[in-house]
Amino acid sequence: MTPSAASSSPGAPGLDIPEVTVAPGDIATTTVTVRNDSDIVEAYSLEIVGDCAAWTTVEPARVSLYPGTSETVTLRLEPPRSPEVRAGEVPLGVRVLPAEHPESVRVLETTVRIGAFHELHSELAPRRRRGWLRGRYRLAVRNQGNTPVRVGFTPGQAGEELAFAFTPAQQPLEPGESAEIGLRVRTGKPVWFGAPVVWPFTVDAAETGEQDAPRPDEPAVRAPLDAEFVQIPIFPKWLLALLAALLALLLAWFMLVRPAVRSAAKEAATEAVQPRPTPAGEQGGDGQTPGTAPGTGTGTGAGKGTAPGAGSGGQGAGGEGGDGTSTDDGTGVLGGPQSSQTIDVQSAGGETKPGTYQVPKDSVFRVTDLVVANFQGDEGLMTITFGDRKITTIALETFRNQDYHWVTPIKIPENDTVTVEVTCEKPGTPATGRQAQGCHEVVNVSGVLSRTAR
Repeated sequence: MTPSAASSSPGAPGLDIPEVTVAPGDIATTTVTVRNDSDIVEAYSLEIVGDCAAWTTVEPARVSLYPGTSETVTLRLEPPRSPEVRAGEVPLGVRVLPAEHPESVRVLETTVRIGAFHELHSELAPRRRRGWLRGRYRLAVRNQGNTPVRVGFTPGQAGEELAFAFTPAQQPLEPGESAEIGLRVRTGKPVWFGAPVVWPFTVDAAETGEQDAPRPDEPAVRAPLDAEFVQIPIFPKWLLALLAALLALLLAWFMLVRPAVRSAAKEAATEAVQPRPTPAGEQGGDGQTPGTAPGTGTGTGAGKGTAPGAGSGGQGAGGEGGDGTSTDDGTGVLGGPQSSQTIDVQSAGGETKPGTYQVPKDSVFRVTDLVVANFQGDEGLMTITFGDRKITTIALETFRNQDYHWVTPIKIPENDTVTVEVTCEKPGTPATGRQAQGCHEVVNVSGVLSRTAR
């Protein structure tokens, strides 16, 4: 540096600083010559002031000079590669403070030209997205350079199966500023069945407009971001297997199971309409069953020819049906009409009460059917006895209506009784919704009431 002319003020040094150009991340130096034009020995302190003070140093920072002597001081500029150090002109000041004459302090200013650098940082999240037709991604972009830029986005794919949409299409960024860009990827056709299809693609974020030539230490081409869109099928594989299994079951039903069910139902219906055989001990003297008169069909209880053990037609509550009789069956008992007797038992809670029906004199009652009704849902115990034979004991809470049938009739001789004994533990609740005051059971006994031969 060329020293300036001597100062007229005592102790004031002569300074001269030219303009300096430096690039962020680099180092630039310049020198300043300090000369003592006073007539005494003086010490000078040098200090950097202004925006460059954070990254500029003076070596040495203090000099002592005899009158008429000078010394060269080095200014070292090291701006960091950061968005905070913006490109352009920045003022630089050097304050020189004499120790003996502090009132003669002087500040010499100059201009530092900071070069521009460009650096973009981008991230794509997520890198892998699954969907039927479309996928959404987030592109984060940050301007790590020291100049304002406008960023554009370019997708890349090997084929033309995907469509891309950026929101917004371009984004201005100041130094150090960040932004988030929305990216939507869409396919043209769905995948109905099969395995997922993987569509790889790339996204490149770059500055738009005219750009300066990159510095040797800057990458000329930035690597694009890699990503994938996995297109999943509309119907998964397990659904195909399930549909195939259902189709196989339907075919098996119509071809195998349904004909077998219909055949079994037809056989059951045919078997149901055929007459059931009567045990040999109940056959009449002429070899005919008690329910069939010679040369006739099954009796209905209203026509002649009905024999003991005939069907249940013509039954009535508490009455007798039919007026036909048959000959002696070989046991001294004449055939008789169908008979149905009802025993109604009403008892209070905690009470045991019987109900009876007595077989008339000179008669035999052949019981074939028994119907028991507990219509209130009472709780307790019911015992049914034919003469001195106990037929059954039933817990009332286990049924509402129940019936019993015998292929071989149970014979009750004259003057014997059908006894129904009810022990009422707890009255039930009938259809009215209010609990009854007592228990109420009904038993209907049906069979053939025959006269004994004299």
